[in-house]
Amino acid sequence: MAEKKIRQHMQNRSAQERIKDFKEVPLGFTPEQAIAEAKRCIQCKKPLCVSGCPVEIDIPGFIKFVAQGDFESAVQKIKETNALPAVCGRVCPQEDQCEKQCILGIKGEAVAIGNLERFVADYERSKIKDQSSKQTPSSKSKDQKIAVIGSGPAGLTCAGDLARKGYQVTVFESLHVTGGVLTYGIPEFRLPKAIVNLEVEYIKSLGVEVKVDMLIGNVYTIKELLKDYQAVFIGSGAGLPKFMKVPGENLDGVYSANEYLFRINMMKAWNFPANLTPIKIGKRVAVVGGGNVAMDAARVSLRLGAEEVYIIYRRTEKEMPARLEEVHRAHEEGIIFKTLILPVKYHANADGWVEFAECLQMELGEPDSSGRCRPVPVAGSEFRVSVDTVVVAIGNSPNPLVPQRTPDLKVEKWGGVIVNEQGLASIPGVYAGGDIVRGAATVISAMGDGKVAAKAIDQQLSA
Repeated sequence: MAEKKIRQHMQNRSAQERIKDFKEVPLGFTPEQAIAEAKRCIQCKKPLCVSGCPVEIDIPGFIKFVAQGDFESAVQKIKETNALPAVCGRVCPQEDQCEKQCILGIKGEAVAIGNLERFVADYERSKIKDQSSKQTPSSKSKDQKIAVIGSGPAGLTCAGDLARKGYQVTVFESLHVTGGVLTYGIPEFRLPKAIVNLEVEYIKSLGVEVKVDMLIGNVYTIKELLKDYQAVFIGSGAGLPKFMKVPGENLDGVYSANEYLFRINMMKAWNFPANLTPIKIGKRVAVVGGGNVAMDAARVSLRLGAEEVYIIYRRTEKEMPARLEEVHRAHEEGIIFKTLILPVKYHANADGWVEFAECLQMELGEPDSSGRCRPVPVAGSEFRVSVDTVVVAIGNSPNPLVPQRTPDLKVEKWGGVIVNEQGLASIPGVYAGGDIVRGAATVISAMGDGKVAAKAIDQQLSA
């Protein structure tokens, strides 16, 4: 009987060490680990893992190269359909997508597809100082010009795919730096900014022009862009924070996760006073929510010096939408999970700063539309949690500026741009994808939308 091959696991920096800085936590595979893990793949004739990938990477193909030790061919195979492998290998929820479909996962552990993708992308990064030297713009130059709004995962993917087909693509980014949510929303210890920058440089090396400080809706309207560009893709994301609309959310010391992480990631508040944007927190920080953003905000708070950090979530840990590995790392670092709790009011001290959260104990009732059990308040269960800072991390809504400045653009009641299966919006030549359509979703789903729209734009302009 053949010996069962055990899944390889990345080594992580110790919790005691990593909570003192913002350096990356997992250390990645060694070449020996990557080859050993790749050899676990049984090279299915009908690879279900590919159907589980929103950007349809040839997963068996790149893994076969890894098993042979040909890491350069592996990363080039990935880049046939995915221009951001170092990002995806770090932040995509492979356990709910490609790895969930892996045949080995039925009776054991799935192949570590995400970790292998990360490994080969990092291998390329370690060998190539200037990635632009590896790529040349498409020789199939076309006259048509495409405008892409937003340099997040949806916009970059759409731009890269269209550039490969020979179109003249310009990306308009509202901020002074590129990357969208990859840059402003995800902490350095989970996704280093140097990696995002290199992925953007790769996209630029395909011939894409990137313009920063270009707030579409103010600088140009969609109507104005359509005078010079044959198609427009809107990938402006979901940067509008949601609040619970409970009393006291306007107190000093109550942040949206957007502002909190933006100050830390973009303005380097973690390095104050060397960088001049401070962020004030006290000894006790409460983060309300159970997703990846909540885990990010909680783990950041520890690194900023908080002595106690709470995750306050109205369901149980089992229902949390955050990735299991992020929940596990939060536990390792000492985050305190207060589940089945709902804040209903925040109270201030004499200076107007939040002092405690008034909460209700919850219990799980019948499943709701999401399939998760609905949390129900327990009568007479009111109690207080003392806090110095509250971070509300319950989701985001689509950025409203472009829809507000584009009267003919149809949107859902909650703000999402309405598109068909090809990403086409209500205005001819205008497409959209990612969080501006879905609300806050995953990086890889946004990239999938970008690919769908790029294919549709090409079909439209080639007809």
